[in-house]
Amino acid sequence: MPATTATQNIDVALIGGGIMSATLGTLIKQIEPDWDISLFENLDEAGLESSGPWNNAGTGHSALCELNYTPAGKDGSVNPAKAVGINEQFQVSRQFYAYMVDRGLIGPAKSFINPLPHMSFVIGDAHSDYLRTRYEALRSQPLFENIEHTESLETIHEWAPLVAEGRDESQRVAASRFTSGTDVDFGALTRQLTTYLGGSGVDLNFGHKVLRLARNGDGWQITVKNNATGEKRKVNAKFVFVGAGGGALGLLQSAGIDEIKGFGGFPVSGQFLRNTNEATIDRHHAKVYGQASVGAPPMSVPHLDTRFVDGKRSLMFGPYAGFTSNFLKTGSYLDLPLSIRASNIIPMLAVGKDNMGLTKYLITEVLKSRAKKDEALREYYPGADGAEWELITAGQRVQVIKKDPKKGGVLQFGTEVITSADGTISGLLGASPGASTAAPIMVEVLRRCFPTRFHGWESKLTEIIPSFGRRLNENPELLAEVTASTDKALELGS
Repeated sequence: MPATTATQNIDVALIGGGIMSATLGTLIKQIEPDWDISLFENLDEAGLESSGPWNNAGTGHSALCELNYTPAGKDGSVNPAKAVGINEQFQVSRQFYAYMVDRGLIGPAKSFINPLPHMSFVIGDAHSDYLRTRYEALRSQPLFENIEHTESLETIHEWAPLVAEGRDESQRVAASRFTSGTDVDFGALTRQLTTYLGGSGVDLNFGHKVLRLARNGDGWQITVKNNATGEKRKVNAKFVFVGAGGGALGLLQSAGIDEIKGFGGFPVSGQFLRNTNEATIDRHHAKVYGQASVGAPPMSVPHLDTRFVDGKRSLMFGPYAGFTSNFLKTGSYLDLPLSIRASNIIPMLAVGKDNMGLTKYLITEVLKSRAKKDEALREYYPGADGAEWELITAGQRVQVIKKDPKKGGVLQFGTEVITSADGTISGLLGASPGASTAAPIMVEVLRRCFPTRFHGWESKLTEIIPSFGRRLNENPELLAEVTASTDKALELGS
């Protein structure tokens, strides 16, 4: 058996080669260019798991069309606060992209981000009433002031022909649209950022699996295995970031930090239908989101989506949720049972008891035939020909389970940053909105983990993110200025 090699000493270890690690590494290289950084990724290339475009349920989550960010209250009202907050975060990510492109550090912009209208589409009286209420709630917000709304099938045909053609004209429908939306290929973006990191002195270790984390004085000792040779080595790091998607929970548990106790994970898998007919693909140019089914997780909101993957335009519909105990697409069926600890068994059991509707929904989805999948597609594209669509497997999402003083445990649909009390290790759990909010989440990691240094970084962070420390929705003039500059850098203008 291969022997363990000599120990390496570094400042920062990034575990996982996805958009989160790539973003954090890039920010650190900008504010502390002399720090010694190593990245470890189990797969042979960056951005192949959750950051991969066909594994990523949303490409550019900005709350423009995703209705789960603006749920109706018991009185039927719509509170725009969550949507505003997510859009604010995406604007930070856009500024980060623009900074990197403008300085020639990544790009060209169209290789990972393209302009694409975002549209919400609903069917029936109740849903149409809700969408109108949502429109009224959002249009007074500066970040959403360009929203358009219609119940005219003719107008919807102009916006998204495939959605309107062949539809029963007596059926009430409604749509809202933003022409300022974008589509982001996070796989391409991740690979460009890691290429930048490699060229800036970061030690990139693809095909290397992190086996365990252990305290080592004021930092951490990481045991890493080279998948090709089987060789193991030790790496000592002053700071560790675990951006390993579904693999983050197990690694943080292995670190033994108090902050991870009580957290569990609930894996949700999925499939998409992908269109292979160029003539059909050319007739749809929008991201069209509908309403989630009762009991469905937010990541299962149906959408008929234009995608730009590796520079080529594609069309997809889904997702169709499913269940497997893997925490990663390339993971193990033992991931879920091996994640169970004495500290999280009660929250996990409580979530199982309180989410029978979700369990029923997932079972129904798993058993859904291809004919039923095509039937769901035709709700959004009445004229769809099932023969044009291939069924592909999407990525894994691990929803956060956490303690709750009243219920015992709750299932959280979002992201959760876990940071040790001493700030020497941090990791990210959860899914949506995920990749789209990587930049502000990683700024928050820096704030939490380096509180004594953070003030000294603010000037550089403001150079990278001109709106740093301010809310664009509360500063319309700054919003206009930032939008104009980012659109120019990212070639998103009309």
